[in-house]
Amino acid sequence: MTHDASLLGLRGLDRPSIEALLDRADHWLPRLEQGGPPPASRAVVGLMFLEDSTRTRCSFETAVHRLGHAPVVLSGRGSSASKGESLRDTAANLAAMGMQALVVRCGQSGGPRIVRDATGLPVVNAGDGRHEHPTQSLLDLSTLRDRLGSLEDRRILIVGDILNSRVARSNIHGLTAMGAHILLAGPASLVPWRLADLSPAVTVAHDLDAVIDTADAVMMLRIQRERSAGRAVADDYRHAFGLTRARADRLAPEVPILHPGPVNRGVELDDEVLDDPARSVVLEQVRRGVAVRMAVLEHALAAAGGDN
Repeated sequence: MTHDASLLGLRGLDRPSIEALLDRADHWLPRLEQGGPPPASRAVVGLMFLEDSTRTRCSFETAVHRLGHAPVVLSGRGSSASKGESLRDTAANLAAMGMQALVVRCGQSGGPRIVRDATGLPVVNAGDGRHEHPTQSLLDLSTLRDRLGSLEDRRILIVGDILNSRVARSNIHGLTAMGAHILLAGPASLVPWRLADLSPAVTVAHDLDAVIDTADAVMMLRIQRERSAGRAVADDYRHAFGLTRARADRLAPEVPILHPGPVNRGVELDDEVLDDPARSVVLEQVRRGVAVRMAVLEHALAAAGGDN
């Protein structure tokens, strides 16, 4: 993490730092229902969710509660942000109310960094524009490490709307740090060749059927209709790039299937693939997301003096 314990992205984060967070998340996993002992001082954590969210927002809110702290949730609708207040001013006002840390989800790439610089508080990026979504990647890494063991030299196939995906960007950085090889697959309009320049560990393919047999894990991404991606692909997306039952049957039995959610059923994943308890780890990702966010917030609050 940065010197102030903010988590703005995974780019530049080294393997020991990532593994320390994953190990701490493993500590919290069996304690999710009861949480930890009461902290020495109860912190107030501002959750600035200026974009719609279900899993990430509820996961962070649960994580704050499980750590024994108090969340204050601000959504874009019904807040002064909807009246034109700037991100910087909204954050400065929350900081003035005595928050010890802020979690920020916004449509502006780089928004969490602006908030950190404006407030001086530890800031956790919960997804910013087309930039990064670091805690999603950490929970993905936690799930993959649980299923595959070491990620060194593992081949992780990420399929879908890579161009618009902040999840994909964070996972490229995180998986590279963990020693994995990343194969990006999808239509050329959403997976341009230039994405291979993001890391030497990345390769690009536009024919899913030609590469699916090589995967140690498959991560399907959502077609992001709200970012115009839904208009960028043809109606036969499922036929060319969806994880159908037939494609899933070509995977080795131990290959896990991930998706950050929400899932467009029948597009990215067929129902019977998504609901397959032996192969689909989507709900396990959600469960691990709470533990990962507990670990990240614990680190941020310790640096802010709000945790024991």
